[in-house]
Amino acid sequence: MALKVRGMIAEDDPRVSQIGHPAPPWLVNYADLMTELVCFFVILYALSAALNKDMQKAQQDVQEMIKDGQMQGQVLMDKEGMRITLEEQSQVAFFESGRAELTDQMKGQMDKLSGVLLKLSEKHDIVVEGHTDNVPIFTRQFASNWELSTGRATNVVMYLLEKNFPPKRMAAVGYGEYHPVVPNDSEINRKKNRRVVFFIKNTPYPEAKPGAGTGGSQKITVSEGAAPAASEPASDGLVPAAETADSQAPPAAPPAQEEGEGN
Repeated sequence: MALKVRGMIAEDDPRVSQIGHPAPPWLVNYADLMTELVCFFVILYALSAALNKDMQKAQQDVQEMIKDGQMQGQVLMDKEGMRITLEEQSQVAFFESGRAELTDQMKGQMDKLSGVLLKLSEKHDIVVEGHTDNVPIFTRQFASNWELSTGRATNVVMYLLEKNFPPKRMAAVGYGEYHPVVPNDSEINRKKNRRVVFFIKNTPYPEAKPGAGTGGSQKITVSEGAAPAASEPASDGLVPAAETADSQAPPAAPPAQEEGEGN
């Protein structure tokens, strides 16, 4: 006989069964699993916020530069990372037409931006993207806009390396004329398409372990639409022509593009 205490309901009281039944064992395990998953995602969110703190600070700094008129461009953030786009101003050219050397104006823009990028390069990879307009080019140095955009991006990287940027964090890629932001139907629009983009990857790159690697070999990845890098430059600076089946000499190259015609 169950002990009855005044003010308490006995376990065998019929009214207890009307209130509910004990939870099945699987439901307890399921509740534990859901609790652990919630904790896991909370931790992931906290880690992501900590990693993105430096990116958010850099975004604010670049936006202030653009707002103050120190540079012309835009900065965008997405799940992949941050993209800082430098756009040519009306009277400022980053490169001379058909050439890949940085102008003094471009070096000035890089000097302003290098402080922000240098801090990010401690934890993040930085990919420099070169873009041109659709004006054709065929010179002794560049056979197409692919080569031209790649050469410009490479020179930007080399300039940053002179400012003690870590080489393992830097990469250069050229997209030529194939990623325009506006149609190439006017000189104003072509100027907008002639741009340099700094893509800072959101995920920090892991540190390389000592002794890891393949004895100095390099793996080159060419993304779709990007210019493939040549393994060895020609000794005279010319772009080697493809051999024809009948071994005939290739036709003479058209004259080099004059300055002021785009690219």
